[in-house]
Amino acid sequence: MGSSQSSDAPIGPPSPPASGGGSGGTLHYGTGRGRWVLAATVLGSALASIDATVVGIALPAIGRDFGVGVSGLQWVVTAYILTLAGLLLVAGSLGDRYGRKRCFVIGVVWFAVASGLCGVAPSAPVLIAARALQGVGAALLTPGSLAILQASFAPQDRAKAIGAWSGLGGVASAIGPFLGGWLVQALSWRLIFAINLPLAALVVVLAVRHVPESRDPATVGTRIDVTGGALVTLGLVGLTYGLIEGPPSHWGAGALTALITGALLLVGFVLWEGRVRAPMLPLSLFSSRQFSATNAVTFVLYGALGGELFLLPIQLQQVCGYSALEAGIALLPLTVVMLALSARSGALAARIGPRLQMSVGPCLVGLGLMMLVRIDATGTYLTEVLPAVLVFGLGLATTVAPLTATALSSAPASEAGVASAVNNDVARTASLIAVAVLPAIAGITGSAYLHPAQFSAGFHKASLVSGVLCVLGGLMAAALIRDPRRAAGPQPPAKAHLSHCALDAPPQRTGH
Repeated sequence: MGSSQSSDAPIGPPSPPASGGGSGGTLHYGTGRGRWVLAATVLGSALASIDATVVGIALPAIGRDFGVGVSGLQWVVTAYILTLAGLLLVAGSLGDRYGRKRCFVIGVVWFAVASGLCGVAPSAPVLIAARALQGVGAALLTPGSLAILQASFAPQDRAKAIGAWSGLGGVASAIGPFLGGWLVQALSWRLIFAINLPLAALVVVLAVRHVPESRDPATVGTRIDVTGGALVTLGLVGLTYGLIEGPPSHWGAGALTALITGALLLVGFVLWEGRVRAPMLPLSLFSSRQFSATNAVTFVLYGALGGELFLLPIQLQQVCGYSALEAGIALLPLTVVMLALSARSGALAARIGPRLQMSVGPCLVGLGLMMLVRIDATGTYLTEVLPAVLVFGLGLATTVAPLTATALSSAPASEAGVASAVNNDVARTASLIAVAVLPAIAGITGSAYLHPAQFSAGFHKASLVSGVLCVLGGLMAAALIRDPRRAAGPQPPAKAHLSHCALDAPPQRTGH
């Protein structure tokens, strides 16, 4: 029966590269080298997506092996998202400046080494540190995958290449929970990290032999905003530490100090971005009401999803008695719904505008999450889990395509790459904060996950909170999002490719 995807999943693919440096591609879809380049980028993305989808399933086993409480499990998830979210924009700049292939390969190797450390970690603190290192590797490889396709393929073939990359990435996300659940159940949770090693070796060989190097000429002479990256990463670390450790310590001095320091560092990040010449995050993007509103809806929606999907695999295994394999495929229908309907949803939004779908979709997601309160120790998958999964899957399929397209279309064309990256990062940051906050709000602290009745009561409360947040996101969209005015006369069909969405990050729409 069923699956779950961890809230750290970078399921949403990387942001398109910033304009410049992507127009000179010469590879053609269907040629031998084109296939090898596509294989390298698909498998590189699969590294992150497969790993992310199986970690949530392994949480109960990790908790039992290391004897950690809920806060320890939170750190296993959030350590990865912290470094990924904090360094994603900086890593994209590194690829544009020093070479996308080079950063991609370095990211894959880094991710593999960190995965090996996760697999042999002797204690929870070592595992958490290794997960943070994994996030650094993911930040380096994530922007490179789609950027390589954009820069390498000839303009007339990019649509096919990105479409194939998107579909195959969705297949990888579907395989991950099944494979991970089987490994956890039959052997050990440690092997979910070991499966990254041969895959990473294959990606490196393919990339070194077949992927052409590309850079963005516009980055010549510009400085990478390392200070901004440090401020936002350290700020998120402080904020997350305070939010996770605050409830167990009854908001002691250490947690409060970390919380306040993190908040001040994030304020400092915003101030710094407003004065640096080449900012990591151009604040001018937020002068667009549409862009700001879209990212606000993204934050609420993906925060609710991230927090709930952190708790769901624990509920299925610890309360409902699912095996790791059954919990590993419980959300597989969600992947099927997303793959079947996302492109159609994008096409509909291109015809009628995004406002209706961005208003109705989050409400459907919220309804589906609230339906999860029916999950308990006595019900069945068909009567309790599947209906909720189908409803919030339909809501996500309705929402994510117009949401991401709106985030891109409300920014200047020259900043489409960074606008997509910002939208992606907003989703990850929302998931990070939600994983830190939601368990405490629901009363799930300490060793609660070892006590089925206590955890189940908290899970039901968390499901209601998450559902209400999604409905609020829909109401925000109805109030703030506007459909673009259409010019008179016939309009050419929109060329957009919507990549498979992750549960913690929206898919990207790449114009051609």
